[in-house]
Amino acid sequence: MTSRNQTRRAIWSRIIPATIALGSLVASTMTGPAPYAAAAISGPRPANPVITWDLNAQTAIWDVAAQQPNEQVRSFAMVSGAVYDALNAIAGTPYQPYLAAPPSSGTESADAAVAAAAHDVLAALFPDQQERLRAQYDAALVAVPDGRSKRGGITIGARAAAAMVTARQDDGAFGDQQWTPGTRPGQWRPTPPLFLSQGAWTGHMRPFLIPRASTFRTPAPPRLTSSAYTRDLNEVKEVGSATSTVRTQDQTEAAMWWHDRRSASWEIKRQLATTQRLDALQTARFFAMTDLIVADSGVSCFSQKDFWSYWRPVTAIQLADTDGNPKTTADPGWQSLLVTPPFPEYPSGHACGTGARMSLYRHFFGRDDIAFSGSSVDSGTTRQFTSFSQALNELIGARVWGGVHFRTADVEGAKLGEEVYRYAVRHYFRPRR
Repeated sequence: MTSRNQTRRAIWSRIIPATIALGSLVASTMTGPAPYAAAAISGPRPANPVITWDLNAQTAIWDVAAQQPNEQVRSFAMVSGAVYDALNAIAGTPYQPYLAAPPSSGTESADAAVAAAAHDVLAALFPDQQERLRAQYDAALVAVPDGRSKRGGITIGARAAAAMVTARQDDGAFGDQQWTPGTRPGQWRPTPPLFLSQGAWTGHMRPFLIPRASTFRTPAPPRLTSSAYTRDLNEVKEVGSATSTVRTQDQTEAAMWWHDRRSASWEIKRQLATTQRLDALQTARFFAMTDLIVADSGVSCFSQKDFWSYWRPVTAIQLADTDGNPKTTADPGWQSLLVTPPFPEYPSGHACGTGARMSLYRHFFGRDDIAFSGSSVDSGTTRQFTSFSQALNELIGARVWGGVHFRTADVEGAKLGEEVYRYAVRHYFRPRR
C-alpha cells in the first residue's frame, strides 16, 4: 500500500477515545428468481467466477487502494457492469446489455470472460496494482482449458471491459469541486475532530443509469423552529452522544457495524448469490444491478447534499442557542459516538445506498423475508437479519445512534435511494424474451 493510502486509512480509521469509531457514508424485473432459490443442487458446485472476482475487486478497491465509500461504489459498478455485459453476451443476451453485447457464438468460456472483464477494469482503475492483478488473472486462466473457448472468453471479457472504461472516461469522478461552508444557523461547516471537507465531486459525477444527478430530489430538511427538527435534534443529542447513558449496547454495536468502511454489504451481496443458488449469469446480473443502482443513489444523494448544505448534529447541538428554537438547548462540549463524515448531513448517504440496495434485493428475489448476516471488524460482531426491510430500518436508527445524522435525513435518504432503484429497474437489465 502506498504511503498516501496508509495516510488516508489512518485518518479515516482513527478511533476517538474509547467510544468513537470511524465515519461512513456511505447500499428489476427478474424472470424466475424463485427457481434458482429453490433448485435442488446435488454434488459439489463449481466455483462461481463472478463471486471470485468480486472478492478480488474488494481487495483492490479497499484492502489496497483504501477507497472511501463514495469512491468504492463507482469502482464496483464498473467491474460488475463489464462482467455482466460479457456473460450476458455469451448467454445470447437474454437481458438488456448495460452498454453493449460483444459478438459471441455462445461457446466462449464464462470463466475466462469474467476474469478478463474484471481484471481489465481493475487494471485500468488501479495501474499501481498491475502486477498483483495480473497474477490473479493468470492464476484464474490456468484453470481454464486452452483452446478456442478460452480465447473467445478472453476476447469478450476484454471488449466488455474496454467499453466500460471508455464509457466512464471524463465522468467527473475525483473532480475539484468543494463544499461551501456556511456561517448561518442550519448551514454546513467542517466538523470535529478532523475538520475535513471531502467528496464534493460525487454529486457532479455522470450517473450510470439515471439521466442526471438531480433527477430525483428530496423535500427540504425540517425548519429549525419546527417540531420535527426539535424531535430530531433532541433524539440524536440524547442517544447519539459519545457519553450517552440511554443508548443500549446493541445500539452501540449496530452503529459501529453499519459504520464500518469495509462495508458488510459486499459480504451480504455474495452471501445472497450463494444462498439463493444463482448461477454465474444471474449472479452477474444481480451484482451489476446492485452496484450500478447503489452508485447512482450516491450520485443523487450527494447532489442533494450539495443543494441543501445542511449542518451536522454535532454542529447543530453545539450551536443550538443560535437556531431560534426555544425547545433546543446548546451543549458546546457535545460529541458524537462516531466520527462525523466530512460532508453535509442531508440526506443521509448511507440511507440512500441502503435504501436502494434493500429495495433492489426485495424486488430481485421477489420477497422480503430472506435471512442474511454480515460481520464487521470495527464492531467485532456479526449481525443477523431476517428481512431486507429489517436491515434498512436498523440502518435508519443506527445513523442516529452513532450521532452523525438526524432521523429525517435517514428516512428521506432511504426514499431517495428507492426512487433511484425504481427508475433503474424500469429502464435497465430487463429480460428481452
